[in-house]
Amino acid sequence: MSGVAAVVPMSPLEPGSSLEPVYRRTAETLDGVRKTLDRPLTLSEKVLYGHLEDPTVKVFRGETYLKLFPDRVAMQDATAQMATLQFISAGLPKTAVPTTVHCDHLIAAQVGAEEDLRRAREENKEVYEFLSSASKKYGMGFWKPGSGIIHQIVLENYAFPGCLMIGTDSHTPNAGGLGAVAIGVGGADAVDVMAGLPWELKAPKVIGVKLTGKLSNWASPKDVILKVAGILTVKGGTGAIVEYFGPGVETMSCTGMATICNMGAEIGATTSIFPFNSRMGDFLRATQRANIASLADTFKENLIADENAVYDQIIEIDLSTLEPHINGPFTPDLAHPLSEFATAVRENGWPEELTVGLIGSCTNSSYEDMSRAASVVSQALEHGVKVKSAFNVTPGSEQIRATISRDGILQTFEEAGGTVLANACGPCIGQWNRTDIPKGTPNSIITSFNRNFTSRNDGNPMTHAFVASPEIVTAMSLAGKLTFNPAVDTLEGKDGKSFMLDDPSGMELPPTGFDPGEDTFQPPVEDGSSINVAVDPSSNRLQLLEPFSPWNGKDYEDMPILIKALGKCTTDHISMAGPWLKYRGHLENISNNMLIGAVNADNGKPNSVKNVFTNEYDKVPEVAKDYKRRRAPWVVIGDENYGEGSSREHAALEPRFLGGVAVIVRSFARIHETNLKKQGMLPLTFSDPEDYDRIEPSDRISIRGLTSFQPGKPLIMTVKKIDGSSYNVSVNHSFNQDQIEWFKAGSALNKIKQDLA
Repeated sequence: MSGVAAVVPMSPLEPGSSLEPVYRRTAETLDGVRKTLDRPLTLSEKVLYGHLEDPTVKVFRGETYLKLFPDRVAMQDATAQMATLQFISAGLPKTAVPTTVHCDHLIAAQVGAEEDLRRAREENKEVYEFLSSASKKYGMGFWKPGSGIIHQIVLENYAFPGCLMIGTDSHTPNAGGLGAVAIGVGGADAVDVMAGLPWELKAPKVIGVKLTGKLSNWASPKDVILKVAGILTVKGGTGAIVEYFGPGVETMSCTGMATICNMGAEIGATTSIFPFNSRMGDFLRATQRANIASLADTFKENLIADENAVYDQIIEIDLSTLEPHINGPFTPDLAHPLSEFATAVRENGWPEELTVGLIGSCTNSSYEDMSRAASVVSQALEHGVKVKSAFNVTPGSEQIRATISRDGILQTFEEAGGTVLANACGPCIGQWNRTDIPKGTPNSIITSFNRNFTSRNDGNPMTHAFVASPEIVTAMSLAGKLTFNPAVDTLEGKDGKSFMLDDPSGMELPPTGFDPGEDTFQPPVEDGSSINVAVDPSSNRLQLLEPFSPWNGKDYEDMPILIKALGKCTTDHISMAGPWLKYRGHLENISNNMLIGAVNADNGKPNSVKNVFTNEYDKVPEVAKDYKRRRAPWVVIGDENYGEGSSREHAALEPRFLGGVAVIVRSFARIHETNLKKQGMLPLTFSDPEDYDRIEPSDRISIRGLTSFQPGKPLIMTVKKIDGSSYNVSVNHSFNQDQIEWFKAGSALNKIKQDLA
């Protein structure tokens, strides 16, 4: 490293930072780790364990809680509101690590980029001003609305090989395409890191995916993760990092690797990562970070897995034989090879007509993605063919938008009938004011997004959403139907003659470099002590937080079940996005959406539960409010993989705010389980999963053993039936001693404030 003369900043936008000390500290820490573990390390272990507070800890995957010091924090505007409010209540003057805020979630797609962005700036003015002023005061970088999607901005400016970062969005792992361990978390976790405290994570297991061969024909990097999702399912990656290796790695672009890591969130993985390679170096140089590429080269031994590193599971994929995949509907792990998809559509009776195709999003909006999709459109235009379905294009960042506009790619999409949306999440997060289909009408859409839960994109539970690569989405949009297979089927040209589309082609990086476009960045302020961050007490968008009450020292007795959730219950079911995003900074208002999407096992209906005190059915939040007024704590009963999906901590804050004390399920998704702990709730799992079936929504629940609450010791849940009979079941928890202290204090934030005091 002595050959690197000048100071290399962690990002060109943070000239006062230095990357070399990060690499040196990692190397020194790993020296201690190797002495302790005395075995080869995987890449993800090197990055994680290289950030340990104590390198002498004996780590056991899946068991040991790690105390880590991440390099940076990134937050999107919807989650940044609550995280910032929590940071404010901690009373600290400035963030301890580089932190950025990105305005991307609050921009609703309706007309087109310019009008939608203008409307968003007007409607969200109060929130944007709050985040901007808070960023100035606390030393955070602020990306204004129109900048682009958080994960694309991070990849272009902040991620680096060997980085450990956390982000308040479940698709933070996108940065794994640049060799970072990037993990999605709730806002309370972000506050820990922003406060300079060690961040806690249970040591993940490591799933290795060996890639051989090379992609060809219509196959793309997206098809790798669509295939993996089909193999592992939505919970197969829980508690694990997915680490890619093998000769096939070098055949893919950096942004292609980012696509794969991004959608790893859909299998429940803690994160995903690729080893440092020449394609990452190419991307770093193209984004004005050649000095980082050079420094990483000198540190490469800690940016790749050790030879003979051991994985907990290995999946092998031959890229040369990989088919394009289409996943869905209603879940991202229902995988169909392209050659079998048309048959599946017909056999299942899914709507064959394609109403809308959508490309872009944080998963697939790179220059390569857009140029390959444009190559498909250009072929159709040569034959006089335009899109038969509505076709929406979302650039991932202002830099991508400006570059593909300069190079004529955007104009190609528009010439074929496409609509260019704002550089934002838009329909991917449910910010889509869709008017072409009445709600409740069965229809099909196909996207290059990452997630396709019921109602997610447009609020219509009858919309069958499928996920594919941008190339496949584009081809099907030209045909106007889901059953079109561009590898074998033909389109009809304007002259009436049939023609086939050639395989898509595109450029990994723009030949003449990136055009940065409009400057939308507000850099961190060195001293923000004089800046006032005000929250209007009458605001319906922002609300200062009141601390939750500490545990009263007693067992919980005779509690009603607010809802026994039937089947899949994601964070979208627990705290919907879409129009509710506007209340993400106001806990009282957003709590009006708590569990309104969950299906009640009692009657098979969403948002309809029985109030045990009045014997009347009402909306879930209304019943919870009534219980809270009566000072009657309540619980939720749930099924498998409860809380899968987004990192949104509102899905934990809302139950806590409305008087919930425990969520008892067959199994949890990782982030949601942690978020519940952070807010002082009890996430518990049935020791015997069959006990879920024995419980009726009319039962009363007692939780005993809290006075001797300790790690590894199950609690006892007493279930009292309506006839007065009762029985005991054992319920497990994953609390360690520090987390038990969060519970006793009422929340992790309460504990932080106690410690700081």
